Amino acid sequence: MLKVRVIPTLLYKSVGLVKGVGFNSWRRVDTVLPAIKVYNMREVDELILLDIEATNENRDPDYDEIRDFSRECFVPFCVGGGIHNIEQIRQLLRAGADKVAINTAAYSNISLITEGADLFGSQCIVASIDCRKIGTEYHCFSHNGTVDTGYQVEQWAKKVVDAGAGEILLTSIELDGTMEGYDIELIKKVTASVSVPVIASGGAGNYEHMREAIVDAGASAVAAASIYHFTEQTPKEAKEYLPNIAMNKLNLSNGHCHGK
Repeated sequence: MLKVRVIPTLLYKSVGLVKGVGFNSWRRVDTVLPAIKVYNMREVDELILLDIEATNENRDPDYDEIRDFSRECFVPFCVGGGIHNIEQIRQLLRAGADKVAINTAAYSNISLITEGADLFGSQCIVASIDCRKIGTEYHCFSHNGTVDTGYQVEQWAKKVVDAGAGEILLTSIELDGTMEGYDIELIKKVTASVSVPVIASGGAGNYEHMREAIVDAGASAVAAASIYHFTEQTPKEAKEYLPNIAMNKLNLSNGHCHGK
């Protein structure tokens, strides 16, 4: 059976976790260690921690903090924010990260993904792609959603996978924090373009939204934040809602129905 992963996203800013709408991330919601401990108890499949200030502040990740966080994290731990060279990837993995998410740096240096995959394995390299719809096209944005790179999402997704990325974290900037549902059209465009797992992010407000991202759009995993911070819904309940989806996806791939 294919496994459907439920992944909380932790947005880290200064000394705490934040959340907002459309990447404004204005509202402080928690601190990191207590959140990690709670998610451990709620049987999440992975955790993603993104330092949303590191790139714009042109500073390294805080390796000591990542080491402290990883000691309390008992599931695969993906860390992103401020990564622009191989030594930073090495230090994060040594500090306990299982994967690193690379976004802004890849647009100016795609070889960072290739070198990272060659040295540490493609399973450690997650290409983070933040998108906004411009007219009829989805454009990829860097620098925490503030700079239009000019790349269309299908073009960039293929490029990072060809470079060696083992997974894509795909986020809708417009739907981020709205809890109105994932951008199914966006997810379909990427899952139809690449063969690696795609983590859908941005917009989850209920478990049915997660089902749609997986079954209707082909995502391999669903990342979310606001749904866990601002409602009574939990990752454990999400996993209980979704168990048959994995078998349905397996049936689709075996030819019982026509897939994407």
